[in-house]
Amino acid sequence: MEASNNPDDFIGTAIAAYGIEADEIELAVMRAAHEMFWAPILELLDLDTSEAPVERTLDLSQAPEGR
Repeated sequence: MEASNNPDDFIGTAIAAYGIEADEIELAVMRAAHEMFWAPILELLDLDTSEAPVERTLDLSQAPEGR
């Protein structure tokens, strides 16, 4: 089964699975968010990070060092 890019195919089912009811305005906002963010999300999923250097001494309490 191929993944759908149409938000109407999965938004209603997804929120119903969590017991959430949404009116038409809320569904329209979800569709708009999907339209705005879905293409960049797919680009991030396709991003090849194999050439990125690994940070061995990662310290999340500090800002990254300049490269």
